[in-house]
Amino acid sequence: MIGSKTKELLKKIVGRERLLDQPAELLSYSYDAYHEEAMPDLVLFPETCEEVSGIMKICSADKIPVTARGAGTSVCGASIPAKHGIVLCFSKMNKIVEINTKDRYVIVEPGVINIDIQKALEPFGFFYPPDPGSMNVSTIGGNVAQNAGGPRCLKYGVTVDYILGMQVVLASGKIVNFGSTNVKDVTGYRLSSLFCGSEGTLGLVTRIILRVVPVPETIKTILVTFDDLDNTAKSVSDIIGAGILPVAMELLDRATINAIEDSARLGLPREAEGSLVIEIDGVKEACEKEIKKIYKKLEANNAVSIQEAKTPKEREKLWTARRSAYGVFAKLAPDLLSEDVTVPVSKVPAMIRKTVEITKKYGLKVGILAHAGDGNMHPMIPADRNNIEQWENVEKALVEIVQAAIDLNGTLSGEHGIGLAKTRFLPLVMSKDDIEFMSVIKKAVDPDGILNPGKFV
Repeated sequence: MIGSKTKELLKKIVGRERLLDQPAELLSYSYDAYHEEAMPDLVLFPETCEEVSGIMKICSADKIPVTARGAGTSVCGASIPAKHGIVLCFSKMNKIVEINTKDRYVIVEPGVINIDIQKALEPFGFFYPPDPGSMNVSTIGGNVAQNAGGPRCLKYGVTVDYILGMQVVLASGKIVNFGSTNVKDVTGYRLSSLFCGSEGTLGLVTRIILRVVPVPETIKTILVTFDDLDNTAKSVSDIIGAGILPVAMELLDRATINAIEDSARLGLPREAEGSLVIEIDGVKEACEKEIKKIYKKLEANNAVSIQEAKTPKEREKLWTARRSAYGVFAKLAPDLLSEDVTVPVSKVPAMIRKTVEITKKYGLKVGILAHAGDGNMHPMIPADRNNIEQWENVEKALVEIVQAAIDLNGTLSGEHGIGLAKTRFLPLVMSKDDIEFMSVIKKAVDPDGILNPGKFV
C-alpha cells in the first residue's frame, strides 16, 4: 500500500484531478486485452516529462512499483500492474510536437494514437508505416513498448525501424535522450533500439522521434480465395520465394471470414476455405509488372477467384474486414486467446496444419489469421475461462502450439510481446545465459526492480 504522505507528494505533482484512488476507478486499470487482472493502488496521469521524472523520484525512494499504460490494448498482459503500485497512464501526453516532412520525421508524445499520426501526415503526402491491428486506438508509446508491427511490416518493417530517437525517464527519475532528428546517426550505442520492445521494464518513454516516408505513387490491393487452406498458405511462400515483396499478405481461414461476415456483412466469400489480402505499392509501371507475377503464382496454386480493389473505398472495405477480425472473434466467447508465434515463411503451411490439428484434438474453435508474408501467426481461440475443463484445454493447446512453432524453427512472439503471457516459455528459445544477460541490463537501469515488475525480466 502507498502511504498517505507519499500520496500527498504525488498529488502535488499531478493535482487531485489527475489522480485516481477509488476502487471503482482503479478497477478500470486492473486489466488490458489479456485475461488476467491486478489492482493498482493509484493511477496517475502525467502531462509532462518533468512530472514523470518527479513521480519516479518519489517511487524510487519508496520502491513503489510503476506500470506504464497507454490505451490498454496489450494482448500479452504487458500493462497489467502485476505487483500493484502505480499505473502511470500516458493518455494525456498526446501532442504531436512537430511534423517535418522536409527532413522526414515527426516528434510525438507517447499518448498519441497511431491513426492520428497517419491523419496528421496525410495532407503532406507522407505516412508512418507501422500499422498494428489496433492502430485506431493504440498509442504510439504502447507501440514502442511492444515494438509493434502490423500488416505493412512485411515490406516496411516494425516500430524499431522508424525510431530515430527518444526521451526516456529512468527508474531513478533521471531524464536521458537517445538519437536525434537525423536519419543517419551512429553516435554511441543505439539505445533507442534497446528500449523499444522492452515493455516498460527499462524506462518510461516520454517523447519519440519517428522517421516517416512519402506515400507511394500507386497502391494495388487484391482479395484472393481458395478452396484449400494448404494452397492459400503455399501461395504465400511461393510469392516470397520468387523474390516478390508485397506490402502485406494477410491470410484468413474460413472460420475467420464467416465470423467477420456474421458481424459486418462486408460481402466476403463465405465458401472460401482460405483467403489472402495482398497489397503492393510503388511506381505504376513496377506495380503492373509485379501484380502480373503474383497472379501467375496464385493461379499455379489453384486460386478460385482474384478480386482487385478498383477504388479507395473498395480497398478500405478489404482492410476493414481484415482489421475487424480480432474484435469479431472476441465476441464469440467471454475470453479470447490470440496467439502470436512466428515461423519461417516456408513453414507457414505446416504451422497452419499443426494449429488446426492441435485445436481439433482439444475440441476448440479456432480462427486462423496471419501476417503470412513474414510468418507471423495469429490463431484465435474463443473460450470461457470460467469453464475449467475448456480453459485447461486452451492452456494445453497453447503449450503445443508454441512447441510446434519452435520445432519449425520459429519463435515465441512476432509483435505482441512477452508480458505475463509468455514468460514461462522463454527458456524454450533462450539459454540461461541469455536470460541472465537481460537481467543484468535490467538491474543496471532499474536496480530495485520497480518498472513493470512481474514481467519477463
